[in-house]
Amino acid sequence: MASTTKLMTALLAMENAAPDQNVVVTREAILVEGSALGLREGDNISMLDLVTGLLLESGNDAANTIALTVSGILPAFAEKMKDSVFVTPSGLDQGGHSSSAYDMALLGAAVMRNPALAAICAKKSAVIELGNPKHKATVVNHNKLLNLYPYAVGMKTGFTKKSGKCLVSSAKK
Repeated sequence: MASTTKLMTALLAMENAAPDQNVVVTREAILVEGSALGLREGDNISMLDLVTGLLLESGNDAANTIALTVSGILPAFAEKMKDSVFVTPSGLDQGGHSSSAYDMALLGAAVMRNPALAAICAKKSAVIELGNPKHKATVVNHNKLLNLYPYAVGMKTGFTKKSGKCLVSSAKK
């Protein structure tokens, strides 16, 4: 399911932390391959901006930062990721990380019931603040359906070599 995993990471972030909580990025969080928000050790960012960067730019560094903030260690965060077999907060392939289309549809529905997450998933871009000192940065949604289908309201794309292209979508008409 690749980066569509980040829907679960975002949902857990919003359920376990205040949106305005200040998060300090650790070295451990940024030692990850693949897409990144560009976080650096010592950066400050609000949980809401972290989730926005997670869902729009698909930052694996943001996924790890959320997981470490919520649970302290990555395996403990994976334990919170119920149903399916979630192993990583980012969706990078690792030891049985998998789900079904049905479970991802249920996850997508849960995300859309959260007003803050639904609003983020529907954005084509957003401005967030991060860094030390903080500066503004624009993050862009990779979901092309938001531009191609007028009723699209989100959600998340993903890709790894093992999973191929993945998509969890939502539309409202």
